[in-house]
Amino acid sequence: MQVNGIIAEYNPFHNGHKYQMEKARKQTGADYTIIAMSGNFVQRGTPALLDKYKRAEMALLNGADLVLELPVYYSASSAEYFASGSVALLDKLGVVTNLCFGSECGNTEILQKIAAILSEEPAEYVALLRHYLQEGISYPTARTTALLEYAPSLSRYRDVFSSPNNILGIEYIKAITRRHSPITPVTTLRVGSDYHDIRLGLNQSSAKAIRQAIYDGQDVSCLINHMPENAYRILADSMKQSQPVFSNDLSSILLYKLIQEQSDGYERFLDVSSELSDRIRNNLYSFTNYEDFCNLLKRKDMTYTRISRCLLHILLDINDETMQTYRDMDFIPYARVLGFRRASTPLLAAIKANASIPLITKLADAESILDKKSFAMLKRELQINQIYQSVAAVRTGTSTTNEISTPIVII
Repeated sequence: MQVNGIIAEYNPFHNGHKYQMEKARKQTGADYTIIAMSGNFVQRGTPALLDKYKRAEMALLNGADLVLELPVYYSASSAEYFASGSVALLDKLGVVTNLCFGSECGNTEILQKIAAILSEEPAEYVALLRHYLQEGISYPTARTTALLEYAPSLSRYRDVFSSPNNILGIEYIKAITRRHSPITPVTTLRVGSDYHDIRLGLNQSSAKAIRQAIYDGQDVSCLINHMPENAYRILADSMKQSQPVFSNDLSSILLYKLIQEQSDGYERFLDVSSELSDRIRNNLYSFTNYEDFCNLLKRKDMTYTRISRCLLHILLDINDETMQTYRDMDFIPYARVLGFRRASTPLLAAIKANASIPLITKLADAESILDKKSFAMLKRELQINQIYQSVAAVRTGTSTTNEISTPIVII
């Protein structure tokens, strides 16, 4: 059985995502495709535009066989943790043969060369990285500079280091290598608009451009050529029933949390340095909203996205101690199903026979199949997701939903 694993956010699902899924299936001859998908909060440190069940449905209608939730401790984390958690989840299923991802370079061999050095972390490279970080430049720039100085032969691939999907691809390969996993990395050339492009193209626009169009209040009908028709319908229907969730919708909750933690500082939260903690405390009374505060705090050595992630870690109480607990448990203690296709029943049977972690299809059964520590983590995930659901409900003046009674998506 050939099984493709894809790590995704689908925020929202668009034509490029469908192309990548279909291209990967042709490349590998896969029988099934499993998606490890971010839940209600994503890697940029923001809430997802649509909730995870709607995005899972989009994926299942367009070729996915099974969608699993990536816990927020990884989905809203740095590229390294995002990749480590995602790869661990797919690896522990015991059936995934290929990890498929899009990249700007479209060359697995190049990404593997870079990943090999970063995975081994030779002393000379580590010393160079430390030196450039001490000069006050951002981590991505320091890493690229150190790597090219350590391995000048990689200079012709300089552009690879500045492209977000390439960077994620390198982290995926690193995670596979460090796990000694038998999963084979397979990349496809990313097509269409640039990842960072906020302008809508003809029919291959980035998810960022689609989100920006909605954020700017454009009529949702302008997106009909940029998404598969069924995904567009889910988005359009959702927009009629409710409103998308943006970072600024979390402003009041964030400010409350920042005030609550002000006296102790914020260093205990994941990725928050002492310097950033001081900047937050010194600028707290200039807070107007989530996005403006990110812009106020960013510096040459710390990007807007990293600031946003740090603030989200504070808001959601994601701290170093909890992350260490996850690492001690080898990252992922369970696989939670968001949705599957009925035709993929043989895949589910294979996972149950080969997985090293429990497969959760009904939350009501979770306590009986998880150990105490794993169940506590699942409950914390449900609490965090309740924050998202509550914010969405307040926006529309409706009652919030109870995730325990929310059915998974079955196509």
